Amino acid sequence: MAGGDDANDRRATRLVTGGRSGDFAQHVVNPPVWRASTHLYADCTELRERKAHNADGQFFYGRRGAPTQWALSEALTALEPGAAGTVLYPSGLAALVGALLAALRSGDVLLVADNSYDPTRNAATGLLKGLGIEHRFFDPLDLEAYEAAFCERTRAVMLEVPGSLTMEVCDIPALARIAREKGAVSLVDNTWATALGFQALQHGCDISITALTKHVGGHSDVMMGAASAGERWYRRLRLGAQQLGHVVSPDDAALALRGLRTMGVRLDRQSATALAIAEWLDARDDVAHVLSPMLPGTPGHAIWQRDFTGGCGLFSFVLKGRDDAARCRLVDALRLFGIGYSWGGFESLALPFDVEPVRSVMSWPPPGWGLEDRHAIRLSIGLEDKDDLIADLAQGFAAMNEG
Repeated sequence: MAGGDDANDRRATRLVTGGRSGDFAQHVVNPPVWRASTHLYADCTELRERKAHNADGQFFYGRRGAPTQWALSEALTALEPGAAGTVLYPSGLAALVGALLAALRSGDVLLVADNSYDPTRNAATGLLKGLGIEHRFFDPLDLEAYEAAFCERTRAVMLEVPGSLTMEVCDIPALARIAREKGAVSLVDNTWATALGFQALQHGCDISITALTKHVGGHSDVMMGAASAGERWYRRLRLGAQQLGHVVSPDDAALALRGLRTMGVRLDRQSATALAIAEWLDARDDVAHVLSPMLPGTPGHAIWQRDFTGGCGLFSFVLKGRDDAARCRLVDALRLFGIGYSWGGFESLALPFDVEPVRSVMSWPPPGWGLEDRHAIRLSIGLEDKDDLIADLAQGFAAMNEG
């Protein structure tokens, strides 16, 4: 039979073969889409046995999944060395919140990296606060201040790499080591690089979270998230997801599996194009800063080279001395870049942003930046031709400078 996982297979091979080892995939390339809310039992003995054991990969009820969801979980687990399993969630945010709820109880303290995804921050200041969980933001680039932020009630640390919008690369192994020494679990949002570009558990984290909506889906047509972990935390994640009623549809799982097969080649193409565009932007007089860890000479590039094996098409740049109206002229003039909040699909996107409202501890602009250099644009580079994208950006800059 073709397919199936082997511990010696490299990651590109695992993308193709992962999740194809079950009996349900014996005679087809793609696991079938199993649509079923009700699972049937042969007799009362089987009914009681399944209820008592709650084992992975066994039919019980639709909320616990079926072969299509199991195949996707299996394939994702195979990409994350050190993972005992992967839990699927209906969105990336659901994965983040579900993992935090599995790790925290009322009275606990959660440390949150100040450059985290804004909905993650909102969950800490809203839902978790309402449940009696205290949050404290910290600068992930300041190890001394981070270590000092721990107290006897600190139970978890929420990390993100690179930082949302501003793309800082923190020292994840050091941050995770300190958390472990303090008796806290470390969770990381690893959506940017995925397990292909950054092996979070191997770098010391306890739980690796990914918005499958982005690179894994890859076609801007599915919402889903996942959390992978070692045995201890995987069991807690799985039980918490069951108690919350989290489930993904088999149709969405099939779409994510389809996207997973080509994720490696898409990431390679998008990363190469993004780096070329970042270099082009970096050479422009009207660009103050390019925020891309893949670009040599940028802050965090050395850590990215040390810890990562890949990147993606998402990065930001800051305009030099331009106001919001000028930035809007640039973005509105773009032909190939859509204006939208997501990223990681086959299409390119541009998103204007100002980071000041979503920082509590980290200073912005950073030391050494001009005070007028505040207006930024995040780009998600798709699969269009590199030269066409650069030409589109060039005419966008021309429109900005004509205003």
